[in-house]
Amino acid sequence: MNNSNNRPLPLEGITVIALEQAVAAPLCTRYLAEQGARVIKIERPGKGDFARQYDGRVKGLSSHFVWVNRSKESLALDLKTTEGMQILHQLLAEADVLVQNLAPGATTRMGLSFADLHPRYPGLTVCDISGYGQGGPYESRKAYDLMIQSESGFLSVTGTSEPEGMARAGCSVADIAAGTSAQTSILSALLLRGRTGEGSHIDISMLEALVEWMGYPMYYSYNGAPAPDRAGSSHSTIYPYGPFPVGDGNTVMLGLQNDREWRGFCELVMRAPELTEDLRFATNPQRSDNRVELNGLIREVFSQLALADVTGRLEAAGIASAAVNNMHQVWKHPQLSARDRWFDVMTPAGEVPALKTPGLWFAEAASAVPAVGEHTRPILQNLGYGDDQIEQFERAGVV
Repeated sequence: MNNSNNRPLPLEGITVIALEQAVAAPLCTRYLAEQGARVIKIERPGKGDFARQYDGRVKGLSSHFVWVNRSKESLALDLKTTEGMQILHQLLAEADVLVQNLAPGATTRMGLSFADLHPRYPGLTVCDISGYGQGGPYESRKAYDLMIQSESGFLSVTGTSEPEGMARAGCSVADIAAGTSAQTSILSALLLRGRTGEGSHIDISMLEALVEWMGYPMYYSYNGAPAPDRAGSSHSTIYPYGPFPVGDGNTVMLGLQNDREWRGFCELVMRAPELTEDLRFATNPQRSDNRVELNGLIREVFSQLALADVTGRLEAAGIASAAVNNMHQVWKHPQLSARDRWFDVMTPAGEVPALKTPGLWFAEAASAVPAVGEHTRPILQNLGYGDDQIEQFERAGVV
């Protein structure tokens, strides 16, 4: 792992073995790698992680794969062979963490469950990521991101109010929730091992990770109360909050959080202070209940203004607002550029820009997105295998 400024990184000396695919586990291990851990990604010889074939939008490479797989080593290894399993166990003997999100039950059938590994490698933490977790009636179900968005209730509150208006999130929210939960749990397990010397078993359920994100709509619906309505890009219970068209054909996104902001909105944005005395809009629940009438009043005022005029008034009133950016505008976002949040990452197809990991206060240990099996030979050599043996493995399809 490259550390350009030679300063110590939090996870230097930690080795992570990743039996991973798709998004959830790879995102988790990318975060660990960028904190200094050595991450060895085990891939099937030949095609590797199936996420490599999702698309070819990044210089012929998969957008998902480039996003979540930088800073790792790729070891091509056929775990269905005796020799492949032997090599894996050699790695586990020196590793600190095993992360896996293979099909439900796969690692148990391979003898790689925590129950199997803990007696042999007592300091090893095993993190299992699956759709529904271990145990329960859904344990063996396959689960992709959309399935979990559906099961978690996410789809029931996302989209528009029409019966067919439900909408999945435009990014892999269930995978992201599970991957970030896994990362924080692994960090906790490493801290605990520092006190006890024992590795931990971490069981991450994508369903539980995303249901945790659903806390507000669940509690809003507590004890049989009606659930929040699907409100598109507006808010189901806070108003005004969402997109509003303006006179020059643009759209402004704005949000009010409290009655103090409502008064400022009436006086400085709408320039209609009398609205503060209108009982239909006196509190947020009343503004939300009467949003059709209030929406009409806001649209009438905004239709006479350009975007710059509206945003100027909102800033003067201390009201949060935002542009409705597309992906091309995000690449060029002035705030990201001003904070120097982009850097170049090497891939098998050449350099591509990448966003620095949020929150890291140190220069992350970033290295290339690997080709399938790019690090197989040096990893095997480090385990003591000679060139003749490695070539024999290659001919037999072990690596």
